[in-house]
Amino acid sequence: MARYAVRRLVQSIPVLLGIATITFLLINAIPGDPIRIMVGPNADASMVEAIRAQYGLDEPIHIRYVTYLGNLIQGDMGRSIHFGQPVSQKIAERLPVTLLLLVSSFTFAIATAVPMGVISAQKRNELPDHVSRILGLIGVSTPSFWIGLMLIIIFSYHIQLLPATNLIMPWADPSTVDGASNAVDVFVTSIEHLIMPTITLGTLQMAAIMRVQRSSMLEVLQQEYVQLARAYGVRERTILRKHAFRNAQLPVITIVGLQITTALGGSVLTETVFNINGMGRLIITAINNQDYPLIMGTTLFFGVMFVIGVIVTDLSYAYIDPRVTYDEVD
Repeated sequence: MARYAVRRLVQSIPVLLGIATITFLLINAIPGDPIRIMVGPNADASMVEAIRAQYGLDEPIHIRYVTYLGNLIQGDMGRSIHFGQPVSQKIAERLPVTLLLLVSSFTFAIATAVPMGVISAQKRNELPDHVSRILGLIGVSTPSFWIGLMLIIIFSYHIQLLPATNLIMPWADPSTVDGASNAVDVFVTSIEHLIMPTITLGTLQMAAIMRVQRSSMLEVLQQEYVQLARAYGVRERTILRKHAFRNAQLPVITIVGLQITTALGGSVLTETVFNINGMGRLIITAINNQDYPLIMGTTLFFGVMFVIGVIVTDLSYAYIDPRVTYDEVD
């Protein structure tokens, strides 16, 4: 498996090179001048040219492309034009917030979708199945930003139960959090801030995973070995737990891995709706200011996260199903 993982990492290099190249070309094809946006329309022309030379924007595009790739190989994503800081530093500052949001949303999605999918398959065409299917249909067809806005109107504006903006990290210093005197208060405050963004971002994942879990369980429950177990008088709960559930997880793992891309895209809208300073708002800020290095750096970083997610998904197959092997002979 280790050799397979190394081979997949090597195979991902052309993918990442393609992402970097396409992003570079698209960014440089956008009309507008990021230096003019930064200094304003009335800035002195000599100062504009000096700043443009400072960021290497006065060079021909092919030289900038070669320089960009050379710096990228050395781990240098460039310097943000808008923030005046290294791109890697801005990503490191915002990444924990987005990771917390992604982990909480996937935890919510998996914890609710898997039981619902199993129960729905077990109670096919009964009330629990109808309820699960309706929830799944609503989840996949409702925009995440609309869910976020409705949650804010209900639970923040009318009921005034949960905060509508910002996200407090669970490990934040109590002195920096309003109303918190110790670590427990910070943790409770963090949970209160996290509930609505988690539901907003996790609803689509929950619906997609639940639908796949249901269909996969239905397929497994119709297999001959399951029918044989029933004929021998094995209890239905035992059949579900020991014989059906694990064999039905391969499609679920696939959809969870693919949902990483959807969650990364959804985090942009969710962070914008709830005014959370994560990677999503960082990308929005970079685009609004035509911050070339920051746009390319964040896009490439999202690409790396997606590639890693796909590789982890592939490796999980062998753990779930021992018949899956990565031996080159097979």
